[in-house]
Amino acid sequence: MVDNGIFRSGFPNSTNFSFLQSLSLRSIIYLCPEPYPEANTDFLMANGIQLYQFGIDGAKEPFVNIPEDTIREALKVVIDARNHPLLIHCKRGKHRTGCLVGCLRKLQRWCLTSVFDEYQRFAAAKARISDQRFMELFDTSSFKHLPMPFSCSKR
Repeated sequence: MVDNGIFRSGFPNSTNFSFLQSLSLRSIIYLCPEPYPEANTDFLMANGIQLYQFGIDGAKEPFVNIPEDTIREALKVVIDARNHPLLIHCKRGKHRTGCLVGCLRKLQRWCLTSVFDEYQRFAAAKARISDQRFMELFDTSSFKHLPMPFSCSKR
């Protein structure tokens, strides 16, 4: 659980479906460019879950290019309570998911030390300096209309 109504994970498979049902998800944010597997798509359709796909390439350093506009669009989905409860995932739930959650934390006015601590807890030995640099430099000014500190847990 990231916040009330917001969850994160690695790529779910059929063994995870019963747990996902227990979350009563309305939406899934999928951060990979690859097509969503048919079994997962069938699960979403059967459970009335909306899929939002933001295809961010999973390239490794030093050639990482995290598209800020894509993260910004995904954040709009995350902060819209009409999409909750929602699950954010990529392949392993570390880098792309970590960047999106880190940018959400900036919107919530977390200090960078706490943002990086959370990112490193999930990324562990695979933490990327480029991801942390991206989160540090991410411009939240286009989200200034949000009541601060923004939190989904105020519901």
